Amino acid sequence: MNEIIAWLDQHHVNLAPILTSAAVLVVAGVAIFLLKRLLNNWLNSIQPRLQLSHATISIIIRVVTGTLCLIAVLLILDAWGIGLTGLWGLLVSSIAVIGVGFLATWAIVSNFTASLFLTIWRPFRVGDTVVLLPENTAGRVTDRNLMFTMLREQDGSVVNVPNNFFFQKMFRVIAGGEQSS
Repeated sequence: MNEIIAWLDQHHVNLAPILTSAAVLVVAGVAIFLLKRLLNNWLNSIQPRLQLSHATISIIIRVVTGTLCLIAVLLILDAWGIGLTGLWGLLVSSIAVIGVGFLATWAIVSNFTASLFLTIWRPFRVGDTVVLLPENTAGRVTDRNLMFTMLREQDGSVVNVPNNFFFQKMFRVIAGGEQSS
């Protein structure tokens, strides 16, 4: 035993993180095992009432198990002195970038899809006057592309309206561009 302690001292190994890691692993292992069994029994007992599929029960158990494993890993990293603030910053930044990417992709895809439906259903044509409600913005349709429909107002200014707007709000079409007051 003295040889092991001498070797650990010689290599500057601290026993505290090792013992903490071992304790966290043992506690996490037992907790995950017990929680999996309890959760499985509980979900199977309420399964007929909620009409849960076995796949749904399996996913719920995996998410809970994965979360507990992640907590155990974070506790072990903290015990070894690895700063989690940088990790949290990286995680939050990554989630924000992914969220912005999904939002941008959704906007583009929704406008492309709306353009397709506007082409198929033709609620208005180039030359018609469209009044956007409730804003009461009116203009003659001069062009439409995959993203926008261009409306020329009476004062000559051009309003670019995203195509998905026509599926989210009401609008009035005046055929042939006859303006009403």
